[in-house]
Amino acid sequence: QVQLVESGGGLVQAGGSLKLSCAASGRTFSSYAMAWFRQAPGKERVSVAAISRSGGMTYYADSVKGRFTISRDNAKNTLYLQMNNLKPEDTAVYYCAGALGSYYYTEVRSYEYWGQGTQVTVSS
Repeated sequence: QVQLVESGGGLVQAGGSLKLSCAASGRTFSSYAMAWFRQAPGKERVSVAAISRSGGMTYYADSVKGRFTISRDNAKNTLYLQMNNLKPEDTAVYYCAGALGSYYYTEVRSYEYWGQGTQVTVSS
């Protein structure tokens, strides 16, 4: 299995930027499709962005298109989420997730490995 640890969250003003990282250990990182999800208080966990195991295919939720960029460095066993032009509605706990497979997935139930989450708070 793979262990995932997120970092990079924090408090930022609206319009600012943050870059989240997810360090993976355990089995071969490049075997896993990866994704970022977020969960706001009282709401369901939802997909933000996803990436295939090679990095060649990506997915973005409509709410973050043009502002967020998902990427991965398989040599460093690390997943990233660059978040620009942040809005108060982006406030949530952000989780990285991994699933064996070549493509990407957008549903929570498709992922078997999860990090502990990192808080992102955007002030207005």
